[in-house]
Amino acid sequence: MRTTQILAISGSLRKASLNTALLRAAARLAHPGMRIELFGELGALPLFNPDIEATDPPAVANFRARLLAADGVLIASPEYAHGVTGAMKNALDWMVGCETFVNKPVALLNASPRAVHAQASLKETLATMSARIVDEASITVLILGARLDEAGIASHPEIAAALREALMAFQTAIAGYQAEDANGQDRA
Repeated sequence: MRTTQILAISGSLRKASLNTALLRAAARLAHPGMRIELFGELGALPLFNPDIEATDPPAVANFRARLLAADGVLIASPEYAHGVTGAMKNALDWMVGCETFVNKPVALLNASPRAVHAQASLKETLATMSARIVDEASITVLILGARLDEAGIASHPEIAAALREALMAFQTAIAGYQAEDANGQDRA
């Protein structure tokens, strides 16, 4: 059986980011049939500028290639001023023109129950980009203020169980989409 490849993207550039720790914990908790790789170069993407889009900056080309190679995308982003971070929005803006997210399964993790505006904004942007938002795999994990690092998140009984369940739902959805897509191609 083929391993499901997931690209994890944190919308935070902070070294001690809870969102990044949450994604790393998810990678630790992924079952053997799933591999989660954290994209750590969000800060290397230049500011989106349509005038240089055709030049395909190397950081953008790398990001696009990694997205295209992934079976699904896992995103965790903090909220700033009732929206997603500038770094996260910038990354998504680079991908609009190349349609990298079209039909791409995406799950959203949320490290804070207060980040409702960022989650809604992410969902709206990704839906506009024609991503397949997997709601049953998109969860809010209450780690804000809990003083948990990656290891603490991965070993916390309730949080680990919720993450495992979300990852299993994500894997199931991805497999279903892949089967639908394969059947659609067979008919063509």
